[in-house]
Amino acid sequence: MKRILPFIFLLVGAVLHAQENGEEMATQELVATVVNAQTNFPLESVHVINLNKVIGTITNQEGKFKISASVNDTLYLTYLGFKPQKFRVTNDMFKFEGTKIALTELAYALEEVVVRPYQLTGYLEIDVKNLPINNAYQYSISGLNKSYEGGSKSPGAVTKVLGAILNPADLLRNLFGKKPKQMRKLRQMKEDDNIRDLLASKFDRETLTQLLQLEKMDIEDILNNCNYSRSFIQTANDLQILDAISSCYEEYKVLNRK
Repeated sequence: MKRILPFIFLLVGAVLHAQENGEEMATQELVATVVNAQTNFPLESVHVINLNKVIGTITNQEGKFKISASVNDTLYLTYLGFKPQKFRVTNDMFKFEGTKIALTELAYALEEVVVRPYQLTGYLEIDVKNLPINNAYQYSISGLNKSYEGGSKSPGAVTKVLGAILNPADLLRNLFGKKPKQMRKLRQMKEDDNIRDLLASKFDRETLTQLLQLEKMDIEDILNNCNYSRSFIQTANDLQILDAISSCYEEYKVLNRK
């Protein structure tokens, strides 16, 4: 009997510990206030995104927000003119009221811009020779209504183009296969109005990299290999980029089934 008692106490303790962990991981409503770190004034219309649950909200006039979260979820805050901030939700944030999150203003430094105009002579034949030349070559394939840019004029460039066209499943599998969980979040992002509104106003890809847990170079590679133009990649807002990646991912899933 004496040998059994310690085992029983150990078992009860493990059960209680598991219950506590289960309660901590339960989804609750987190209430907090976002303030200016320099002035302590509340900040209105700050975008708050739960990166784990892929939901978003914004702060009201008093700087307060409410969002569904669990312990250890990661929240991402972004506001124009302030440094974005990412932090992990703790159990104390639910137990105690009055949680404040301070955002720091960005210091913008204007860099010197040197403008070097072309030295035009007025003679067309001479001026044309002085203009920079784009060394990227385009390849067209019979039966396809699009041309493909392969970069430098070399045998490898043609192989790259043909590989992108003839082996799209392998290409997309390399890009999307590394981040399956992040790619599955695409539909959730598109369904949340707050996230869509935020992405529609962004052009820097910072929020997208946090949501998808991808590097900017990964996003660019995906769009390049899904035949999006350089102009679109450079000028589209983050919502357009999200829609483009989503469309490309749907194509990948179809190809991957075959």
